[in-house]
Amino acid sequence: MIFRTLLLAGAGVLALSACETNEAWVDDGIVAAPVAASFETDPMTGTGDRADDPALWVHPDDTARSLILGTNKDEGLHVYDLSGAELQFLDVGQINNVDIRGNVAAASNDEFNTITMFSVDPQTGAVSHTGDIPTGKEEPYGLCMGEIDGTTLILPTYKDGAMQIWSLDAGNPQLLRTVQVGQFGQLQLEGCVVDDATGLAFIGEEEHGIWRLDLRTPDSQPEIVDTIAAGNGLVADVEGLSLWAGEGTEGYLVASAQAADRFVVYDRAAPHAPRGVFTVTESEDGSVDAVSHTDGLDVSSAALPGYPRGIVIVQDDANPVSEVDQNFKVVDWAKVEAALGLDD
Repeated sequence: MIFRTLLLAGAGVLALSACETNEAWVDDGIVAAPVAASFETDPMTGTGDRADDPALWVHPDDTARSLILGTNKDEGLHVYDLSGAELQFLDVGQINNVDIRGNVAAASNDEFNTITMFSVDPQTGAVSHTGDIPTGKEEPYGLCMGEIDGTTLILPTYKDGAMQIWSLDAGNPQLLRTVQVGQFGQLQLEGCVVDDATGLAFIGEEEHGIWRLDLRTPDSQPEIVDTIAAGNGLVADVEGLSLWAGEGTEGYLVASAQAADRFVVYDRAAPHAPRGVFTVTESEDGSVDAVSHTDGLDVSSAALPGYPRGIVIVQDDANPVSEVDQNFKVVDWAKVEAALGLDD
């Protein structure tokens, strides 16, 4: 969203654009643990709200050759290595969210109303555009993927609160159902994540909170996980969602609370109790600036070189000036665990 209300202690109410301030839009007294950024990707050259959502592809044999995919919602898909250097750009139109399962990635393309498909070649590391699936619906906005009982699923979300569930069984795209997830106010959905082990999808309703949906039950309906009103750290817009997956159903759900420049962590397992709130500060050597107004994020528990507990990748609106050369910041998950006491 472009415009929000800035609420600061002892100050009046002031309408601002996201591109005009680096301050948090909300100060509600919730204390967020500071976690230093580790490194950042090359910037997306130019002004405007460009960077949106990242996804990590983990190389099946050599994790040092893993890749970060990042959407440019004005132009296409950027590909970075684990130092943050840009390796490739694919001009495929205005894609907003991206996710990946195995060597197959999908992105929501709101310019052509399609799901834009990609493949990653493990031998060369090259990412290729492999085609587009017409959604039959205006402006697919968010998107996540899942692998449930051997079937690949793609879930685009929409501004009217709807979420489609597509299957790629044997590579043949099929729309299984459309679910009305958004229930309140503007209804708008964006971020979502699928827990492949439990079959649950978690979906963010930007102005309300987080829902979950059982993908293994054909007629399941959304159930609320947390709301902004509950005061656990969520604020509008509820944006990126991702999972740090441990053994079995152990792990954590992470949500970006955009207007407060922070991230809320929940137990992966029901009842998804809130475990804490963190913010991403500048790196310890000062070479990487702090994160503000995050849209999309991705979390991985895969052991990577230098990051045995995995990483968090988050979009940064200001780098360091808001909406100029936006990029993605990367955080050591072990630092999040330590800051919130998750490793106790």
